Amino acid sequence: METARMKLPVGIENFEEIRTEGFYYVDKTSLIADLLHNWGKVNLFTRPRRFGKSLNMSMLRTFLEIGCDSRLFDGLNISSEKEICQTYMGKFPVVWVSLKDVDGDDFTSQFLLENDRLSEPEKEMYRQLVTIDKKNEGIFLMSEAVLSGSLKVLSMLLHKYYGKKAVILIDEYDVPLAKANERGYYDQMTALIRKMFGQALKTNDSLYFAVLTGCLRVAKESIFTGLNNPQVLSIADVEFGEYFGFTDQEVRKLLEYYGLSGQYGMVKEWYDGYRFGNTEIYCPWDVISYCKKLCADKSALPENFWANTSSNDVVKHFIGMADSGATRKEIERLVAGETVAKEIHQELTYKELYHSIGNVWSVLFMTGYLTQRGRSEDVFQLAIPNMEIRKIFTGQIMKLFEESMQRDGDAVNSFCGALQNGDASSVEEKFTEYLKKTISIRDTFVKKQTKENFYHGILLGILGFKASWDVSSNKEAGDGYSDIQVETDDETGIIIEVKYAQDADLDAQCRKALKQIEAAGYAKQLYDEGMRTVLKYGIACYKKRCRVVLEKEKLQ
Repeated sequence: METARMKLPVGIENFEEIRTEGFYYVDKTSLIADLLHNWGKVNLFTRPRRFGKSLNMSMLRTFLEIGCDSRLFDGLNISSEKEICQTYMGKFPVVWVSLKDVDGDDFTSQFLLENDRLSEPEKEMYRQLVTIDKKNEGIFLMSEAVLSGSLKVLSMLLHKYYGKKAVILIDEYDVPLAKANERGYYDQMTALIRKMFGQALKTNDSLYFAVLTGCLRVAKESIFTGLNNPQVLSIADVEFGEYFGFTDQEVRKLLEYYGLSGQYGMVKEWYDGYRFGNTEIYCPWDVISYCKKLCADKSALPENFWANTSSNDVVKHFIGMADSGATRKEIERLVAGETVAKEIHQELTYKELYHSIGNVWSVLFMTGYLTQRGRSEDVFQLAIPNMEIRKIFTGQIMKLFEESMQRDGDAVNSFCGALQNGDASSVEEKFTEYLKKTISIRDTFVKKQTKENFYHGILLGILGFKASWDVSSNKEAGDGYSDIQVETDDETGIIIEVKYAQDADLDAQCRKALKQIEAAGYAKQLYDEGMRTVLKYGIACYKKRCRVVLEKEKLQ
């Protein structure tokens, strides 16, 4: 009888739950030993979202906290570090703060407490720390002064009770700053966090050490004023590179365990490609999510799991700000699988993120939309890490193109009119204009079909705004599938076959497209739908050039 496999921990960020409830765990416990050997009083890890920050913090808490069940670490890497385990395991009071779900609409509501969450004795204890502010509505507001000193006070009380200095763990420390920046109370939140961190992490004799995680390294003068040289460990640093995300060896082992080794190439193409320090890293959220899909259906295709957990606003801002020819060409190079050299500023405030295109390059790097392929000082060779992130860029490029189509109705009508009237030279001229204005989604390292898809998408984006036309893409017709098929409002049918001229021979590809239309009998479908005239267009493209050739026939 086959032994049941462990469950895949999709969305599980509690270390104890993973270890006790039969979930697969990729062993990152060596982080504990490295962190304690490479001592820093205050340690900040910055990594993109969904790279295991919260799970690692839960692991640290479980290991260090008084009352630790040592059996949770049996068989893991840290168990071989006998001295570390004897000195640190279960020896400290731990203050654990997770800020990842903070989502207030205004400054005061960050600290509202629903009164049904506490028992009556607990409510009474809490009321001693708050001031009533809501006219007997049963909602209590903690004062800013009390909150600013809360972590320090709590660590002092724990120190006194246990006779041991406290460890403070703060997960996703910058989420409140991001939310405050979005909603207009950034300066107030910055002042509050600065006071809280200053008291808890600097002037605190009850602090043993602290670990913080976040996406961005917020500028020192904004948050970490006065802290004595916090140890910042970002994606650009070699140290601790392998502890957030999965290494190639870890992915191979996981796939083998679930009988999915045959899908290794697909997993690598879609979810690998990050480089933290000198370590090649996969996004763990993606790998686990896709493996779960594959366990249910071996033919499941990759999805944008990471992309679907965020609005991806930074990419939207970036592409929207790319108004110069140089930046547009750099985006095209990135999408084509090439690198772009940029100076990266690792310390920014949230208010500065979109002040300049230079800052946005830095944000894209720090949040995982770009990764590095080498560096010299602060200049990094940036690249899109994998197919999933490339899809985010190309999707946003097409979305902005479609929005521009909505604003440019005259140009759309002019193009569609030329297409309907069989004016091939005007179609060629106007389509070339679109290609010159649009950020191209060419791909130098994938199949020719993928390149054709870009031009196909541009045409669909234009034709989609002709409300009275019935536009179909890859519709079954005759003996195959035509690229684009249009039924107009005057009994004229249009067939478009798009080819990419890999060798720049546009005329040859146009002829090939027209032969394909004829050989496959694509026109029959349109005649069956009542069209009396069919315009057959062969459109060949190469970079930002195109050629359009027309054949016209009428129903006899």
